[in-house]
Amino acid sequence: MSLELETRFYNFAERSRDFCCSVKWDIVNTEYIKQLVRSSGSVSANYIEASDDLGKADEKMKLKISRREAKESIQWLRLILTYGNAHAETERSWLIDEAEQIRKILSAIINKLGG
Repeated sequence: MSLELETRFYNFAERSRDFCCSVKWDIVNTEYIKQLVRSSGSVSANYIEASDDLGKADEKMKLKISRREAKESIQWLRLILTYGNAHAETERSWLIDEAEQIRKILSAIINKLGG
């Protein structure tokens, strides 16, 4: 696995966490924020696990989980309310774009592995 991608996926999780700290934690956002923290962190965690030498099938499975978590992150990002906060809106747009790029990268890796 690529250290560059590992770092990029970690940075996505870190920025997602920071985004969650910057938005209002109310009754609506609380559950969405919790889900985003989990899914964004799982992108990098599963990518790291894919690098363990447990065989190609396990590697592909972990990469597919990582890709699914990137897709879920997009969903939670869209649902979190920013209440018109321009900085939060800008950061959310960046995070959604990054999650989409991560999804495409992981899809390409999975396709290259034959699955």
